Amino acid sequence: DYDGRPLTVNVASPRGSRPERIERQPRTFEPVIRVYVGNLAWEVDDAKLEQIFSEHGKVVRAQVIYDRETGRSRGFGFVTMSDETEMNDAIAALDGQSLDGRTIRVSVAEDRPRRNSF
Repeated sequence: DYDGRPLTVNVASPRGSRPERIERQPRTFEPVIRVYVGNLAWEVDDAKLEQIFSEHGKVVRAQVIYDRETGRSRGFGFVTMSDETEMNDAIAALDGQSLDGRTIRVSVAEDRPRRNSF
């Protein structure tokens, strides 16, 4: 695992040879207990997000999303909680609350569809 994601390492074969078929184990995915936090004030950073959510359970990771070009907050982020009950408690307690003068939106994070590489 690297940063919470499983890595697959393949061995390169010499050109022209056919590698043996290796039977793969079926993938198992652990449910991600992650919430989306929208309408964040520009001043809110990862530490502030973690502080707010840690009052409602164990925070595994808190991340504000920043624009690559400007380095400015995009106004939303994600928080990963340690269990589903804590996640639901945090959503119920924080959705619609004021944080640094802005009413934040908190909901279960939806998985983003995978992009095609073509």
